[in-house]
Amino acid sequence: MGGFFGVASKENCVFDLFFGTDYHSHLGTRRAGMVVYDDKNGFDRAIHNIENAPFRTKFDRDATSMSGRLGLGSISDYEPQPLIVRSHHGTYAIATVGKINNAAQIEEEILEAGHSHFLEMSGGEINATELVAALINRRDNLIEGIQYAQERIEGSMTILILTPRGIYAARDKNGRTPVAVGRKDGAYCVCFESFAYLNLGYSEVRELGPGEIAVITAEGMQSLVAPGKRMKICTFLWVYYGYPSSSYEGISVEEMRYRCGAALARRDTGVSADTVAGVPDSGTAHAIGYANESGVPFSRPFIKYTPTWPRSFMPTIQSQRNLIARMKLIPVHDLIKGRRMLLVDDSIVRGTQLRDTAEFLFRSGATEVHARPACPPIMFGCRFLNFSRATSDMELTARRSIAELEGDVSPEVLAEYANPDSGRYAAMVDHLAKKMNFTSLRYHRLDDLVESVGIAPENLCTYCWNGKD
Repeated sequence: MGGFFGVASKENCVFDLFFGTDYHSHLGTRRAGMVVYDDKNGFDRAIHNIENAPFRTKFDRDATSMSGRLGLGSISDYEPQPLIVRSHHGTYAIATVGKINNAAQIEEEILEAGHSHFLEMSGGEINATELVAALINRRDNLIEGIQYAQERIEGSMTILILTPRGIYAARDKNGRTPVAVGRKDGAYCVCFESFAYLNLGYSEVRELGPGEIAVITAEGMQSLVAPGKRMKICTFLWVYYGYPSSSYEGISVEEMRYRCGAALARRDTGVSADTVAGVPDSGTAHAIGYANESGVPFSRPFIKYTPTWPRSFMPTIQSQRNLIARMKLIPVHDLIKGRRMLLVDDSIVRGTQLRDTAEFLFRSGATEVHARPACPPIMFGCRFLNFSRATSDMELTARRSIAELEGDVSPEVLAEYANPDSGRYAAMVDHLAKKMNFTSLRYHRLDDLVESVGIAPENLCTYCWNGKD
């Protein structure tokens, strides 16, 4: 995944750029960058690896040496960015958030058309942001280039381009990720997370619509391409990836999670528990909603140790991530021993972490562990955003369970497993409960989840749960 923060100011923007970008650290763990522009010195850029240290410690020296009235910052799980590009459009900086499923095809077409080479490599592959720039540069102006890139890309792509004239912001054509604009005296900003500008003195202007392109300057925001009619914003933003203080399309992440947990509790009849606990951090609000609705007391039987293990410290290797996830949870034995625990987490993806958490609770003296994920079983790897490092659907524990029960299955059978009222769905859930050593397991239903968000179902992407775009 990734995040971005752009500033257009009448004065030096680096303070706002530094802290605004840092507020996106929950969205990426690998690379971060800042680029600024001023009329005297032109472009100035810094990019650092943030796998072993948080954004602020890597960029504090840059923040004191850089200066500019325009700036663009990026946090990324994958490629280094922003990039500085020189083309017939002039010199510009570019940052992106999205996923390109047909990258190999686009690379081949661009090279065959006479593009000599790509400079930036990331993990042995061409940097996706440079590939987007190459597409943009095939058209006569930036606006046509951005539209061409978004049309050619299979997947999703939000694009920010910093030029000496201002910042061009283009939300992906189906609105799968947000683009928010804020303002204060003498400055405008554009970002993924709207809460990122609040403590910097900005107030809300609005969010861009799907496919909308706007230019942001210190004087204001001008829409250049009107929003499209089709929106498919990612529902998982509210379930897990969004920060608690975030909101998308006017829907608060924290409030949605309370509603989500409450809806889960209303369906959950016949289970007895002594306490409800959330897996920190994103499971906590879901668990509070469940506890408030059910009347079962909420408690914190394990505490996440954060002084030296914030999310930015998480490594990219999955086995190391699993180990560190266990190391970060510290038990409070007096709240576990002899208790029947009802555990609410945001989701079950690979299943490793929640299974280990259940074992951790049993070792700490729990008599029962009932697992309640706040979303349905994840059946399909995301085609539109880099939310997961999964390279195959078989890395998803629900799909592995289906394979263990039946082997290869047709799309029609998969649809049956995604139906919470089917016998196959019940068999899968029972299989997973035994496999992960839960006393019981009940997933949130998709219809309840959509209702918890409160946006029209046709405007929400639910592909990872039902395979439907």
